[in-house]
Amino acid sequence: MKQVKTTFLIAIIALGFTQFANAQKIAHINLDEVVASMPEAKSMQADMEKLGKTYESEIKSASTALKAKFDKYTAEEKSKTPEENQQRAIEVQQEQAKIQQLQQAASQELQNKQNEMLEPIVKKAQDAIKAYAKEKGIQYILDARTLIYAEGEDISGAIKTRLGIK
Repeated sequence: MKQVKTTFLIAIIALGFTQFANAQKIAHINLDEVVASMPEAKSMQADMEKLGKTYESEIKSASTALKAKFDKYTAEEKSKTPEENQQRAIEVQQEQAKIQQLQQAASQELQNKQNEMLEPIVKKAQDAIKAYAKEKGIQYILDARTLIYAEGEDISGAIKTRLGIK
């Protein structure tokens, strides 16, 4: 009799867990794809390219000026004293270091600007995802990039529609 009660209790608990597991609604989304297709992200990308070209132009101009100076110093090397040539070599090295610093600063500035501009875009997408999840009773939404197997509901299209993306 005690065994029957224990077996019955285990069956009820197992059934309850099965019901609980089935009640969980899980979906997935490719957040990067959704964000990349947003008009704000496309505008940000255009702004970043424009800023990148500005920095590239500035660096190219400095490099061209340095090359001209180096060529001039190389051509005049025989007519100058060893001290003057040494000073010129130091000057060229210092300018090369400045150009490298400029490249690093430009790269860092571009990265910071992109992060700053991307934050509100991602927040907008996340807000749309949260609203959709609440509306549809979805309890978990996973990023599709990290899934090995995804047979559940893909909500990428629904979120794009909610964000007004065609």
